[in-house]
Amino acid sequence: MALTLMYITNSPEVATIADRNGVDRIFIDLETRGKEQRQGHIDSVKSHHALQDIDKVKERLGRSQLLVRCNPLYDGSREEIAEIISRGADIVMLPMWRTSDEAFRFIEYVRGKARVMLLLETRDAEKIIGEVVDEGGVDEVYVGLNDLHLDYGQTFLFEPLANGTIDSIAERLNSRNMFFGFGGIAALDGGLISGRNIITEHYRLHSQMAILSRAFCDTSKTENFEQVEKTFADGVRDIRRFETELAEKPKEYFEDNHRVVCEKVAEIVKMKKARQ
Repeated sequence: MALTLMYITNSPEVATIADRNGVDRIFIDLETRGKEQRQGHIDSVKSHHALQDIDKVKERLGRSQLLVRCNPLYDGSREEIAEIISRGADIVMLPMWRTSDEAFRFIEYVRGKARVMLLLETRDAEKIIGEVVDEGGVDEVYVGLNDLHLDYGQTFLFEPLANGTIDSIAERLNSRNMFFGFGGIAALDGGLISGRNIITEHYRLHSQMAILSRAFCDTSKTENFEQVEKTFADGVRDIRRFETELAEKPKEYFEDNHRVVCEKVAEIVKMKKARQ
C-alpha cells in the first residue's frame, strides 16, 4: 500500500511542481463560511482560494487528481458544487456536516459527476459515519483533526489519534472497505510529532491517504521555486522509501510506535495546558 498524498495549494506553479514530484492530489480549498470563527484562535491553514483557481490549476496537472473542498451546506450549495464540478474537480469534499441529511443532500448535489468525499470533523458525524456509508454514495472519508479535536474540546489536534477516537473510526471504515485518511504529515523528521511517527500510524490503521502539511512545505515562506522543487522531490522520495520499509515491519513495530505517539501527545498537551 502507498498512501495517496495530497497538497493544498492554489498556485499553478506549486501545483505543477507537486504533480511532477509524485503528489497524487492537488487540493483547492474554497471553505470560508464559519472557518475563521472555529479556528481563528489556532495556528491552522486558512486558505483564500477562489473558483477561478480550479481552472488555473487543473490545466497544469498531468498525473495528479484535483480535489476541491466546498463550503459547508448553505442555500447556494447546489450551484457552488455544480460550478466546482464544471470547472474540472475530480473529487469534491464536504466539510462540517453533522447529520445524515446533510451528507445525502451533498451526494445528491454531486450527482455522480465527481467522487464524493465526506470530511469527518464533528462529534455528530463521527457517531453516524457507519450508517451514512452504509446508505451508499460515499466514495471516500477524510478525518479532519483540526476541527474534530476542537469539537471535542481538546487541546492538541493529535489527541483523537492517541485516545482511541481514530482507531474507532478506522475500525468502522475498514469493516466497510471505505477509502479513508486523516490529518496531515510533515517531512519524515519534521513537525511536533514527526512524519515518520504519523505515517507509521497510517499503516497501523490501514489508512490510505494523507495531506502533506504546512510543516512539509510552507510555500508562504519562500518564492524560490527551485527550493520548493527540492523540498517536494526529496520529501516525497523519502516518504516512499519509508513506506517500503514499513511494509516489512512486524505488528510489534506499529504497536511500539503507537505507544510513542501517545506519550508525545500527552507531553504536548501538558505543555500547552501549562501555557494557558
